[in-house]
Amino acid sequence: MTRIWDELLSETDKLVIERGGYGKSRGLGKSPLLLIIDPQYNYMGENVPIEEQLHKYPSGGGEKAWATLDNVKQLKALADEVGIPTIYTRNVQKRSIQFDSFALKANRDNSNYVDGMPGTKIIDELLPLEKDIVVDKSYASAFFGTPLISYLVKLGVDSLIVVGGSTGGCVRATIVDAVTHNFNVAIVEDAVYDRIELSHKAALLDLWMKYCDVVPTEAIKEYLLNLKKAVR
Repeated sequence: MTRIWDELLSETDKLVIERGGYGKSRGLGKSPLLLIIDPQYNYMGENVPIEEQLHKYPSGGGEKAWATLDNVKQLKALADEVGIPTIYTRNVQKRSIQFDSFALKANRDNSNYVDGMPGTKIIDELLPLEKDIVVDKSYASAFFGTPLISYLVKLGVDSLIVVGGSTGGCVRATIVDAVTHNFNVAIVEDAVYDRIELSHKAALLDLWMKYCDVVPTEAIKEYLLNLKKAVR
């Protein structure tokens, strides 16, 4: 099976993966949750080539981000149909940027990332329903400084299905923490994006090797439909 990161690997890399036994599937349990990471204008940007929207959304993924939207919407609709809960995250700063760790590494107008600014809003095409939970965070991991773990425990969740962006940033950080908390995790490879293609591929490789399953939308749809059949 050809993977998106294969072209990055040397023969030695391939040997390390094979001999180390990396990439074994963790699988998903019977009580999953859909976790949509930061579907905001600041991070989605505009649906144009990335370089054409950087003046307005320097953290935006551009058309690569928007190319994942249909898959995310399909999974969200199916999760609602099956009765699987959804949690959204928003990356925002409250009142000031003094705790914004990203600001120390990026030359940008950081006032656009303070809660209430237009860019911090979730895109209209993917607005949460009343039953959905929205978790605000100020750091990469959705677990750090948030009540996310409490929500997952209360909901009886054993597995996370992760979509959104960016692959090498907030998505990866959240997944590493989720696995550390002993949740099974699948990242949906055609429903996540990154501003940098190398970061996207390398993050997927790293997550596949050591942390979680890396699967396409169609595989998750089949998994959710099987859950629905099992409940009947």
